[in-house]
Amino acid sequence: MTQPAVAADPESQAHHSLDLDQFLPYRLSVLTNRISRGLADLYSERFGISVTEWRVIAVLGRYPGLSANGVAERTAMDKVAVSRAVARLLERGLIEREMHDADRRRSVLQLSQAGHAVFDVVVPLALDYQRDVLAPLDADERIQLARLMDKLEAPLKD
Repeated sequence: MTQPAVAADPESQAHHSLDLDQFLPYRLSVLTNRISRGLADLYSERFGISVTEWRVIAVLGRYPGLSANGVAERTAMDKVAVSRAVARLLERGLIEREMHDADRRRSVLQLSQAGHAVFDVVVPLALDYQRDVLAPLDADERIQLARLMDKLEAPLKD
């Protein structure tokens, strides 16, 4: 891949403009970070888990028996971050690892009894938080938002 040529006088070159406040990836990232941080306030102090750890717990609560790679794929999170979160959750006894029945080389994860206890407390808090975040939207706008998100996600799925 070739690099673009650089002018001898960088001040003489016009630069592209990017209005971050209107740039979709930036806006979605900021919104996601703010929402995640608000939700994390509900469980991080009480249970000592990070956003990434909660996402692993949430996914395994809904889809038990995934591998760490399966969790990373389902959440679109970095594999290294998921691996670290899984290690911390295993160490704390919130998840368990077992060998896959059909493929003994692959391990699968599931919530432990302690993990289910955290899940069962945090889920109602998360749903209440989601309700509060969506409160400014009426029912039709919530439906429209879900449809628009589906449309945006569809071509991006692997």
